Amino acid sequence: MQPILIATAAVAIIGLLIGLLLVTVGKKFKVETDPREAAVREALPGNNCGGCGYAGCDAMAAAIVSGQAPVNGCPVGGSAVAEKIARIMDVETVAAEKKAAFVKCSGDCEHAAAKSHYVGIEDCASALASGLSSKSCDYGCLGFGSCANVCGFGAICVVDGLARIDRSKCVACGKCVAVCPRHLIELVPKSAAFAVRCSNKDRGPAVKKVCSAGCIGCKLCEKQCENEAISVENNISHINYEKCAGCGKCAEKCPVKAIYLTFP
Repeated sequence: MQPILIATAAVAIIGLLIGLLLVTVGKKFKVETDPREAAVREALPGNNCGGCGYAGCDAMAAAIVSGQAPVNGCPVGGSAVAEKIARIMDVETVAAEKKAAFVKCSGDCEHAAAKSHYVGIEDCASALASGLSSKSCDYGCLGFGSCANVCGFGAICVVDGLARIDRSKCVACGKCVAVCPRHLIELVPKSAAFAVRCSNKDRGPAVKKVCSAGCIGCKLCEKQCENEAISVENNISHINYEKCAGCGKCAEKCPVKAIYLTFP
């Protein structure tokens, strides 16, 4: 009986010593957390979408409190969340310009020439890696909806082989931008009047062979713009939204109608 009691006491003493050691180490290496971090985290929407550039809302809250991220850095929360966080941080805030995703392609089934019938995993990256894209344009939308699959807000759908974005649902989280293997999606200001729906960098004759709505780099749009807001680089038009006045002259003169109202 005595050996059992001795063993029990020894285990109890060892457990007590380990417990005291853990408490001591915990106090010594304790990382103090700024109470504002929890408040900021509470103010964030909790989508953990990564659109802010951080791993999630916890990381975003820590970055805001440490000064590494602006108080208006959450694209989902918008101005309402930015104002709450600004009050917590006791700073002034300027509402971030609202943006939405835009697909730089017009290559739907009506305009883009077909090349083959793809049979395989219905994923844009997989189709691109296989080299068996169903469309002739090497720059256009693959149409398998990888962007729609990652959108947590139901803002993207594929219609006639082309990804289309619902402006009213898009929160500019940027997940679709990151997942598109051809980099066809960009975030543009919601105030932008027009955008170029094409990414084909080939010369005009080559573009016409694969898509009837592709930019042919003719520079008529560039010549029409009085604000020097549009230029042709690498055979494709680009709009500088800081200069664009939204007059629409570029769209009127575009012979292939590659310049559209951004959000009709």
